[in-house]
Amino acid sequence: MPELAVGVEEAAQRALLAEINLYPKPGLVSPVDSGAHADMDLTTFHRSIQSLEGYFGTIAEAGERGAPFHRLRDLGLQAERGMLRATGGVNTHRGAIFSLGLLAAGAGWNHAHGLPIEGTFLVQTVVRLWGPDLEAPPPTPASHGSLAVARYGARGARSEAAAGFPTLMEVALPACRTAASRGADREAAAIQCLFAVMAALEDTNLLHRGGVAGLVHVQQAARVFLDEGGVFHPRWREKAVALHRDFVDSHLSPGGSADMLAAALFLRDLEGW
Repeated sequence: MPELAVGVEEAAQRALLAEINLYPKPGLVSPVDSGAHADMDLTTFHRSIQSLEGYFGTIAEAGERGAPFHRLRDLGLQAERGMLRATGGVNTHRGAIFSLGLLAAGAGWNHAHGLPIEGTFLVQTVVRLWGPDLEAPPPTPASHGSLAVARYGARGARSEAAAGFPTLMEVALPACRTAASRGADREAAAIQCLFAVMAALEDTNLLHRGGVAGLVHVQQAARVFLDEGGVFHPRWREKAVALHRDFVDSHLSPGGSADMLAAALFLRDLEGW
């Protein structure tokens, strides 16, 4: 595997491991518990991540060779099938396979054309090369996310990518950078990033689980957390754990926000900050 592909693969694997090992993440699986999920736990995610080994490097190589969108889609679907085999049919990383996969392919293309492997340039490449394909209806069977998009008119993962990943670039990464510049360590900066995304994203996983009321509840709770200082509040961990218990009791899990966090951690790793 070429050096660029190896670097992309390792960065993606580190991002997924960093996301799942982070705590406290309201409603989400972590090393502490299974959050609002009865069908998955930390070992499920570790099996899933292991099943994805090689995928991100392979799709980066495909991007480097200028592969068309249908080839990238086939690689993603193949990775998804491997994930489902590893997890016994549980969707742990479909969103990450899609979003990180596109960014990895963009990194390959940029490397081949002498462009920076940096977030702004990567999303521009994704929109320029594959935007029209992303705006077309997906040929694959409907997922919970696509059903939520259809029912509620939310902007799903495909629309986010086609628009240049606005939540990633305008919310997630700035929140992470700002937190780091203010002295937060890498884990605290990641938590701040997650809450910023939770406050802004039309998370289709939340819409699927809790409808509009569930989405609004999570968004408002995240905004209050941030308005009170976020991870710079002296009792921020206690506040985040309390929200975790609330979300678990309400069966709410911001899985789309977790995918966005993983993408932000991936770009942070690629950019070396």
